[in-house]
Amino acid sequence: MIAYYYDQLHTWGKEDEYFMELLQLSKAKKIADLGCGTGRVTIELAKTGYEVTGIDPNEEAVHRAQSKENAELVSWIIGDSKSLTINSYDAVTMTANVAQVFITEESWSNVLQDVFTALKPGGQFIFDARNPQARAWEEWQKDETVDQLQDIYTLDLLLYWDEYEGLDRNVFTFYEKIKNVNTGITHEAKVQLIFRSLEEISSALKKAGFTTVNAYEDFTFQTATNQAKSFIFHCVK
Repeated sequence: MIAYYYDQLHTWGKEDEYFMELLQLSKAKKIADLGCGTGRVTIELAKTGYEVTGIDPNEEAVHRAQSKENAELVSWIIGDSKSLTINSYDAVTMTANVAQVFITEESWSNVLQDVFTALKPGGQFIFDARNPQARAWEEWQKDETVDQLQDIYTLDLLLYWDEYEGLDRNVFTFYEKIKNVNTGITHEAKVQLIFRSLEEISSALKKAGFTTVNAYEDFTFQTATNQAKSFIFHCVK
C-alpha cells in the first residue's frame, strides 16, 4: 500500500458501516484495529466512544492516520499482531480484507494465535476475506483504468494504475503504480493476497481455539455460502 494516495481511492462505504453495526451488537468497549492502515475505520470507532488501539506495520500509513482530525482519540502502534497486549481487548478487528495479506500458513496461524491470546475471555474477532470461488482477480485483470489523484503535499497530478502478475497457488500478485506527472517519477508497491476458502478459514479459527465461529455473507447477516463474494467472520474466544 502506498499510504499517501490510499484515502483518495478508498472512501467510507457500506462495508465500513457494516463493521460499525457488528461491533455495536458485540457490546465491546476496548478494541484493537489490527492492520488499521491510514485509520479510516479506527478513528470512527474512537469517535463513537470505543477505547481503540490502531496497529499497522506500515509506518507511513500510521503517520498519515496520526495527522487526521480526532487521531488523538486513538492509541497508535507501528507493529503487527505481536504488538497486541495479552488478555486485553473485548474485540479485535481486521477490516478491508487485511486477513488476505498473510500469505504463508505460518504467518496466518501466528496472527490467529496472537489475536486469540490478546482477547479477553468471551472476546470477539471480526474480519472479512474474499471468497476464492467468486474469482475476483479475473475482474481486476480486466481493469485498465488509470486514476487521477493529487499529491497531498505538493498538489501535483498523479496517475495511478495496477499491473497484474496473476494467480499462483491461490496467491494473487499485482503492483500498484503511481506516476507524478510533473516529475515523471514512478513509485511501485508489490501486493500479494491469498484466497482461502470458507472451510479453510473456519478450520484455522477453530484450531486457534475460537469456540464460536460465525460467517456471514456479503456484508449482511445471512449465513455465508460458497456463492458469496465476501465472507465476514465473527468469532468468540
